[in-house]
Amino acid sequence: MDDTRGDSRAVAGLRRRLREGHVVVGPFMKFGDAAAAEIMGLAGFDYVIIDLEHGPLSVETAQGLVRAARLAGAAPVIRVAANAGPDILRALDIGAEGVQVPHVDSAEAAEQAVHYARYHPEGERGVCRYVRAAGYSSEDRFRYFARANEETCVVLHIEGREGLERLEEILTVPGVDVVFLGPYDLSQSLGVPGQVRHPAVIERMLEAVRRARAAGVAVGTFADDVTVAREWVMLGVQYISYSVDVGILYEACRRAASEIKESSGEDTEERYGSDGEA
Repeated sequence: MDDTRGDSRAVAGLRRRLREGHVVVGPFMKFGDAAAAEIMGLAGFDYVIIDLEHGPLSVETAQGLVRAARLAGAAPVIRVAANAGPDILRALDIGAEGVQVPHVDSAEAAEQAVHYARYHPEGERGVCRYVRAAGYSSEDRFRYFARANEETCVVLHIEGREGLERLEEILTVPGVDVVFLGPYDLSQSLGVPGQVRHPAVIERMLEAVRRARAAGVAVGTFADDVTVAREWVMLGVQYISYSVDVGILYEACRRAASEIKESSGEDTEERYGSDGEA
């Protein structure tokens, strides 16, 4: 098996699956250990979003996460720090199947992201065959350029009021695969920071979903609650980012600790005393 392509689920292609109307689900990742990416794939997530905008991860660390995700059958997507050529180029060169570009608020910004992510004639991505994405030059150059253009998934974050107001023009840009509605940043932009279920936020997101679906562009969003994620799927969102690896771990640990302590019938303060001493 060619490690740059992954197993049968990854080979099926994230971009192709979205075009065929499938719903795909995956978490953001902030852990640097490749085992975390591997676990996410083995658990059944379709993709992982390796986060180079928020958190401590480096490009070198991200390359290991890309390998692990592919081996476990999850498509590796990288959220870059900015809509900048070097950031997008390095993410794709290390083998990411897609890039998520933050804070896109105009057609010009959308065109720029696509331009950086694809080779001629669709863009002007920097050319180097001696990278992981091209099998370190082992893959035929012409096959590689064509495959990269066909398989690379471009996800654009719409995170502010301006992006919502210019959504129609963003949706006309060729090569945009997903418009990703960031509920937390949108809530801040709409004056209700953190209130991601506020009626003003939901109303604008629903309108954005309707417009994107009418334009034939897949929609993505973030949900840190399974019930909310299901609601968005029912409303036509295909690209569901479910929570964050660190949050998933925290919630599982907190829930287990709480349930075990409750079943013991013991109160921590009674057992150790208010000063924490036995």
